[in-house]
Amino acid sequence: MRIAICASEGAPYAKSGGLGDVMEALPAALSRIPGNEVVLLLPYYNKIKYNSRYQVEKVADFRVRLGWRQQYAGIMKLLGRQDGVQVYFIDSEYYFGARTGAIYGDMDDGERFAFFSKACLDTLDALGYIPDVIQCNDWQTALVPTYLKAMYRDTFPSTKVMFTIHNIEYQGWASANFFDDVLGLPWEYRGCMDMNNSVNVMKGAIETADLVTTVSETYARELMYPYYAHGLDGILANASWKLTGITNGIDVNTFNPDTDPALPAHYNATSFVAGKAACKAALQKEVGLPVKPDVPLMVMVTRLAGHKGLDLLCYIARRLMWETDAQLLILGTGEAQYETFFKDLANQFPDQVAAKITFNLGLASRVYAGGDIYLMPSKSEPCGLSQMNAMRYGTVPVVHATGGLKDTVPAADENGENGLGFTFQSYNADDFMAALKRCLELYSQQPDKFRALQKREMEQDFSWNKPAARYMQLFNQMCSW
Repeated sequence: MRIAICASEGAPYAKSGGLGDVMEALPAALSRIPGNEVVLLLPYYNKIKYNSRYQVEKVADFRVRLGWRQQYAGIMKLLGRQDGVQVYFIDSEYYFGARTGAIYGDMDDGERFAFFSKACLDTLDALGYIPDVIQCNDWQTALVPTYLKAMYRDTFPSTKVMFTIHNIEYQGWASANFFDDVLGLPWEYRGCMDMNNSVNVMKGAIETADLVTTVSETYARELMYPYYAHGLDGILANASWKLTGITNGIDVNTFNPDTDPALPAHYNATSFVAGKAACKAALQKEVGLPVKPDVPLMVMVTRLAGHKGLDLLCYIARRLMWETDAQLLILGTGEAQYETFFKDLANQFPDQVAAKITFNLGLASRVYAGGDIYLMPSKSEPCGLSQMNAMRYGTVPVVHATGGLKDTVPAADENGENGLGFTFQSYNADDFMAALKRCLELYSQQPDKFRALQKREMEQDFSWNKPAARYMQLFNQMCSW
């Protein structure tokens, strides 16, 4: 099957969050399936263009029309990738060069990614690559299915399009005149884009794509409700017949405690007791906490943002330190209020709390490996990768049972059995505290059962093999229509 994947970011080339991780792993997983031919289309950001690690050759160029505009686009073919995925970067100095360095956040983001969406179709045409399926991701490529149906159907007569929602909070809103001034679509497509007298490109994708997916089964159901859908619940309810959840995997080669080069000691599901003890002692020393092997170390690797449930942790943090003999380590950057809170908390409890307000991938690996308990009380979480990374390293998660957290962390009982972690159902601090205390009690009072839970987590298959097979099932289903 010929599969084209369009995305605004993809690791290792450009990454701002979970989408970048998915766009590194999913194309590779699909390419490993016999008979597949996979291409990945990404913008040619300056951080890619001027990185000497990436060798490219120019294979074509053309001009992309947006409304009354015409802008240059070049197709740069990445050389030397070994996993079977062919990457093409779409070059535009006007839209992707001479920027601040961030992937998003420019005033003309709407125009930039309208250009990219249309350029993806022009690129496939210029390459003579007529895919069976195009898979596009989030609002930045949400115009691909609309443009294909409105203006490219003769070029791609039987190509099907899947639109995947990773983060529904960002939908691609624009003023009403954006439709004529920039998009240049036929007038009959105005209705599918119009919402509250504005243009919403994600709404257009939901209505024009052949299938809509999101990144966990529970999140697909949650999107039927206003609390989660950010205004698109009615649109998604009408399209529920074509909405499916596929829970993400993680890169089990990168996140592997047996080989991770960032760790001071390596271990697996049979040697983790000694391995994690060594990693924990080294981590405590690295972050300035007392090296206490029997004290539970609770950890978080996160963006410091409200929807990550940090308000709950802030509410109970001092009580948690006063009432329990435990340590807490926070790694991440984000909103100033949370950065300040955790710095102050570390100053108040220097023997119990460490706050590392930084972005450090190596330290993140050591936190996953050295921690005993992983905290993820997110208000909402479409899928979440950190909880799977933590379990891969044998760190027991305590999570809010929402979205992908509910799908990947089935609740264990007070004996640590019949599940993979500890969960709470209602989004409130007391329930979070109760779940935490159940986990801490298992750690201190039933250490053998806590270790059995860690071993069971490490033996789980969090790879992309199952999600990729599910994508293929849906691709084949679309192609049969």
